Amino acid sequence: MFNALVMDKDEDGGLASASVKQLSLEDLPQGEVTVAVEYSTVNYKDGLCLSPKGGGLVRTYPHIPGIDYAGTVEASSDDRYKPGDKVVLTGWRVGEAHWGGYTQKANARADWLVPLPEGLSSRQAMAVGTAGFTAMLAVMALEDHGMTPGHGPVLVTGAAGGVGSVATAILANLGYEVAAVTGRPETGDYLKSLGATTIVPREELNETTKRPLESESWAGCVDAVGGEMLARVLGQMKYGASVAAVGLAGGAGLPATVIPFLLRGVNLLGIDSVMQPYDNRLRAWQRIATDLPMEKLDAMVHPATLGDLPQLGADILKGQVKGRVVVDVNA
Repeated sequence: MFNALVMDKDEDGGLASASVKQLSLEDLPQGEVTVAVEYSTVNYKDGLCLSPKGGGLVRTYPHIPGIDYAGTVEASSDDRYKPGDKVVLTGWRVGEAHWGGYTQKANARADWLVPLPEGLSSRQAMAVGTAGFTAMLAVMALEDHGMTPGHGPVLVTGAAGGVGSVATAILANLGYEVAAVTGRPETGDYLKSLGATTIVPREELNETTKRPLESESWAGCVDAVGGEMLARVLGQMKYGASVAAVGLAGGAGLPATVIPFLLRGVNLLGIDSVMQPYDNRLRAWQRIATDLPMEKLDAMVHPATLGDLPQLGADILKGQVKGRVVVDVNA
């Protein structure tokens, strides 16, 4: 038997709630690889899944949330993985359409997993988690489109959140000048500790303007907000610069014109962490192991247990969580 955080509907089949329950391996959905889970994380999607209505992401109950996890292979019918191998899983709608990481045991399809890079522990992998994995995908995309250090500041919106925090640390470690956007002045020292050189108040980018183009300010951007802020940022990019858009916290609409794309050659790059090809996932995790300073990663981490998760899910939806929450499922 093992512990898991299980979401289930009330007696009337209406609202769902979460509680720690004991399960057996026979209760798990089928998969080629059985993983002894060690750590998971809390992301915005987890907050939605933990909400009483499942945030529109959970289709069937009972359900185990947790959109990523890291641990050790216990059994495998796939030759790529053997007992004792360290693995990490992000994406593939785990924790949404499939049971996720808030459990001490999990079954996964072999194609969903990636070997944990040498030098990276399970706890460090989940300190990075889906948010940090997404941040690295964004940095890789910007560099694949020509961004290099020394050509001006790179903007990171939503910088105090999970994606923004890791993106700030990665970019600073690679030698970029980072301008971090936050709506919470008290996070300024935290962002500077990650390597941000400039703190940009969110209000500056939320001001409305009718001008489709403004001064060329940014040599690149990791945007974790979207919506009106993204539209404003597009008009401030330098000629030929790129924006890697990773989040919809500000809404799915984009009240922009085509002028930044036509007159400045701005590139808008969409980053989806869910169904990344294996080679790209492996490349991202290998770069995380080499390009993310672990001492800065440790400064972002807040520990949690399975029992903490219902409250943490509510807190992250309210924007009250900064950095990375690492869930020790065995604590």
